[in-house]
Amino acid sequence: MIIFTYPGQGSQSQGMGAAWQDHPSWELVEEASDIAGRNIAHLLCEADDETLRQTRNSQLATFLTSMIALDALTHVGIAPSAHAGHSLGEYSALAASGAVSFADATGLVTERGEAMQSAAEEQDGTMAAVLGLPDDEVEAACESVEGDVWVANYNAIGQVVIAGSPDLVVAAGAAAKARGAKRVMSLPVGGAFHTPYMSSAAERVEKAISLVEFRAPDFPVYANVDAAPHTNADDWPRLLGQQLTSPVRWRQQIQNIIADGGETFVEIGPGRALTAMIKRIDKSAEIFQINTPDDIDVLLKAIGAKTITEGEQLYVHERIVVSPATGIFRPAPDISEGSQVAVGTIIGQVADEEVYSPFEGEIMGFLAYETERVFANQPLAWLRTPDE
Repeated sequence: MIIFTYPGQGSQSQGMGAAWQDHPSWELVEEASDIAGRNIAHLLCEADDETLRQTRNSQLATFLTSMIALDALTHVGIAPSAHAGHSLGEYSALAASGAVSFADATGLVTERGEAMQSAAEEQDGTMAAVLGLPDDEVEAACESVEGDVWVANYNAIGQVVIAGSPDLVVAAGAAAKARGAKRVMSLPVGGAFHTPYMSSAAERVEKAISLVEFRAPDFPVYANVDAAPHTNADDWPRLLGQQLTSPVRWRQQIQNIIADGGETFVEIGPGRALTAMIKRIDKSAEIFQINTPDDIDVLLKAIGAKTITEGEQLYVHERIVVSPATGIFRPAPDISEGSQVAVGTIIGQVADEEVYSPFEGEIMGFLAYETERVFANQPLAWLRTPDE
């Protein structure tokens, strides 16, 4: 099983989008800039590290970099069996899975970044990583100081992040060292994220979430709050509402994914933070990063996919039908999963152009949802041919 993973705040770096400027997927930047009312191209290519460290900037820039890289992957027909995102990355995962539209996800990420920045300015807080100590011992260290300090992230085995009042984070770090922690490392962040200090931000984000239509994801999305896979659209407003004030259970997510058959992880977006965490959780996991267009070629070679003429993708047991144009996708009303199609059957429409199947076979599923904005050569549906 291939799992797509998406990084969160802290993975950003100056110039992280520069490698994508000449790629067709870069057109997402203009669309997102209109939605957010921000110059996102500047954030991705020109903003310095200090500017990108601001929550309102880092979240939007990281999300867009992941979306550009994801769009490039869909153009070559690579699809996962599940999605998972770390903190902010959960919004990337939901957009990638079709649970929310790209436009709605961009709006939510914009509001989330602004809300978290405001909450951090209202309530002084910080975070620190505790290394080399079991989860329960870190939890006990926080409880021992009796105040506003909590576990915020279960990142990996022996890697837990605590957050809260600056003085109490220091005190809990000292208590963790007394319990055997190898190291306690202060993190350069502007707030105590994933703790009750983000309550005001959660209220703002929940209001924004209430205006968004959620759909069932194309493949399961593993949630930060409970580390479980979710396929029900109705679950996500609640889970996202809880996420800002609840710890990110990333280690548990990855362990559950592996238990469910996950073998190959693809980190889509800036940095290598998730790669490092997953390697700490399971040294045998196969992991790839998609930071630049060249990384896609590496992944294609590794998984054995072959590009054939005219944009279709050939796999051992399937054929991919791709979009002939850029625009809104609408499947044909009489075509659904399980439909038998002949060569030339109209399976849908993109903008004003009809989508014809170049193959005979059975429709196994759609890779784009109704009313999704798709791009030329983006995979729309996959089918199995009768001779396979």
